[in-house]
Amino acid sequence: MSNIAGKAYAMNVVTPSNPKITWINRLIFMVARGLPQTLGGLLGLSIIHFARWIIVKRDQWPDLGQGKQNLKNDYMIFCSNFNGTWDQYIDAFSDGIPNGLNLFWYTATKYPASIPITPFKNYITYNQIYTDYYYNATPGAAQRDIKNGMQVYDTLRDLARRHSEESPEEFAHSYRQALLKVQDCMGEPGYAPVASLDTENADINRKPFVRRAEKELFARPKSAV
Repeated sequence: MSNIAGKAYAMNVVTPSNPKITWINRLIFMVARGLPQTLGGLLGLSIIHFARWIIVKRDQWPDLGQGKQNLKNDYMIFCSNFNGTWDQYIDAFSDGIPNGLNLFWYTATKYPASIPITPFKNYITYNQIYTDYYYNATPGAAQRDIKNGMQVYDTLRDLARRHSEESPEEFAHSYRQALLKVQDCMGEPGYAPVASLDTENADINRKPFVRRAEKELFARPKSAV
């Protein structure tokens, strides 16, 4: 079990809030959607794939067979995928939109504010839910790698079109201009230096249990499998 897939990290944080004041958070999110410039600091963080806040009222949780639950609090679920380490992400969030974070968690129980950073990190740690399964279609590429690759692709398609329309001299000029345009986009993607050994250690620690389960499975009579 790990929150890491290649260069990406998946974060899920669930925080309780008093049902009497949850409406304040709904109003804050409505204002933020209507005035996206208030999230300028967040949108400028290129390490973030996406971030989403969801408010779930205490009577809105699904009954998957466990029976209806009697909860005292509403809850806010925060989901995000990003590049880099957990500490880098929290630091970037706290530095980029400290006031925005305080508003988004305005009604959260015992929220300590985003500054100073240590109580904020402790709060996230205590309320984080670790993922059971995390799939990343491009584990060796960061968000910037994907954007750069798309820019190179568009440039090559444009050159292909120009090749059939321009003279050799004109195409040579277009080629040089295109090369200057995308020269910063041709870095080699791949796995970053290991920031966490969680995945590798999880596989190593899981291996004895997997082997024991395989032996028990194959040792059973076929009629019992």
